[in-house]
Amino acid sequence: MDQVEILPYSPAYNSAFKSINQAWVESLFSLEPFDIAQFEQPEETIVKTGGTIIFAKLGEEIVGTVGLYKSGEHTFEMIKMGVDPKAQGKGIGMLLGQSIIAKASEMGGKKLTLYSNSKLKAALHIYEKLGFKSVTPESGKYCRCDVKMEIDL
Repeated sequence: MDQVEILPYSPAYNSAFKSINQAWVESLFSLEPFDIAQFEQPEETIVKTGGTIIFAKLGEEIVGTVGLYKSGEHTFEMIKMGVDPKAQGKGIGMLLGQSIIAKASEMGGKKLTLYSNSKLKAALHIYEKLGFKSVTPESGKYCRCDVKMEIDL
């Protein structure tokens, strides 16, 4: 079996960021302007604003991705974690989560936040295993999110 390799951001993988994540976001929610901007211009909206994206490669194919959005001087948000449906069940989500937590810390982060929806129960279980704790979400942060989780780095 091929090993999963975590790759740093490269513009060459931007199409994988969009293709892996956009389908599942659209299946659950209406795309918001910030989704469209991140899918169409991840370099401008995520990387050049102080964040990054990492990718998981299995064999020769990119099968997972997660973004790190800089939301404050020492705070980041984990955004758009996705794993290709044909690569589910291989621990890729956990590996991406561990890698993005380490990356946030390496980039000077003190707190990592994520916003989710209770519809995504499988993902919430992964986040809890990674050490995220549920906190009360602010009303109106993202209209479609009813879950906020944080981890101190």
